[in-house]
Amino acid sequence: MFTGIVEELGEVTAVETLDDACRFRLRGPVVTEDAKHGDSIAVNGVCLTVVEHGGDEFTADVMAETLNRSSLGALAVGSRVNLERPMALGARLGGHIVQGHVDGTGEILERKPSENWEVVKVSLPADLSRYVVEKGSITVDGISLTVVDAGPDFFTVSLIPTTLALTTLGLKQPGDPVNLEVDVIAKYVERMIGDRALGEGAAR
Repeated sequence: MFTGIVEELGEVTAVETLDDACRFRLRGPVVTEDAKHGDSIAVNGVCLTVVEHGGDEFTADVMAETLNRSSLGALAVGSRVNLERPMALGARLGGHIVQGHVDGTGEILERKPSENWEVVKVSLPADLSRYVVEKGSITVDGISLTVVDAGPDFFTVSLIPTTLALTTLGLKQPGDPVNLEVDVIAKYVERMIGDRALGEGAAR
């Protein structure tokens, strides 16, 4: 479980393409300081398992399903990535509940800078739009953000200077893909309401 509070901006140092998967080597001094084999680290919002680690780098295998459902397949040597270790039990939940299970990808549509923040517009897949509401939470490339406006096929977020400086959203440009994870609570509520409605229908 993660919180969407990025710990550091890491870097891809090697990419090995396998038959139906990819192996990434990533540099992240903060997230590797206590890393062990089998630990989880979120990379651009995708929960990956540490396979090997040494110095300030770690490797992680990414299966075809993850490559197809996320933007990790677009990473190359030199790509910057958001890194976060799992939340420790009893620690503060600084963002919101993030599973590291990407629901789909969006695309940066436009950026509107202002004096103290920047508004970023992101495309939204049709099957995810029902989970995104104004002032609700969404995870973009592993970053916990508050939705400013929510449309049928887009949403906007406002980014403070710290977010721009310390995450990939300071680097992404229109046309670039981003990983999206909607609020898991919304999905559970939908499922429970749907099951209840089916039960009531059967009772009649």
